[in-house]
Amino acid sequence: MAESKVRKAAPKPRKPESHLAMVRRARKINRELAEVYPYAHPELDFEDPFQLLVATVLSAQTTDLRVNQTTPALFAAYPTPEDLAAAVPEQLEEIIRPTGFFRAKAKSLIGLSIALRDEFGGEVPNTLADLVTLPGVGRKTANVVLGNVFGVPGITVDTHFGRLARRFGWTDEEDPVKVEAVVAEIFPKSEWTMLSHRVVFHGRRICHARKPACGACPIAPLCPSYGEGETDPAKAATLLKYEKGGQPGQRLKPPADYPGLPAAPAPLLRPGQSV
Repeated sequence: MAESKVRKAAPKPRKPESHLAMVRRARKINRELAEVYPYAHPELDFEDPFQLLVATVLSAQTTDLRVNQTTPALFAAYPTPEDLAAAVPEQLEEIIRPTGFFRAKAKSLIGLSIALRDEFGGEVPNTLADLVTLPGVGRKTANVVLGNVFGVPGITVDTHFGRLARRFGWTDEEDPVKVEAVVAEIFPKSEWTMLSHRVVFHGRRICHARKPACGACPIAPLCPSYGEGETDPAKAATLLKYEKGGQPGQRLKPPADYPGLPAAPAPLLRPGQSV
């Protein structure tokens, strides 16, 4: 006897959401993400503003892990802006080659270091207006530095943040500057920096670009995009990354309260061997 097919009820269409309801839901998402990721933090290793600035520039189009595996040798060779400003481009390129786009990045790093040396006394400036004058430094990089070393609130709109802001129904904008402006109106300024960490953490661990782990998402009831990814809890659990999937994080030197394992340093290469 053939098994009878069980027809699933079609999901009920969502009612139009007022702006006030969206803001309330957005703030609840932030509160719940704060409980899920109480240890959210920058995933780049750094010890001072200059190191964070350089690491953030290097992080374009690559992973924070790859940057963290690259910067120890970089900062050993060029510990100050003055040192990096005087770097031989070809030698710098070879060190940062694993991060990709190494020629353009080397040009930016030397350029910003020259500007720091000549215009800011060798110190990283602490205002958005000054930071964005540095070669290779846009609003995203500037907000990372401001929020994490100077205590100036900022929203960091990287690919993860932009994707989740749209999935959460906070905005339809694609342009990062417009996303930043819209989200800034939803949340109090005091929340901007930590909101950025929480959303990016969630995007890297659960709400992935290609296949979000909807069935393992702790904020699924608040998400209008639930169902875009895997909804089966067991299958979704296999998609979790980093500490949520029982794997190392991206930092070689994570904060003391980080619940996962530190990442592994880059493997030693034989002469002439590339990554």
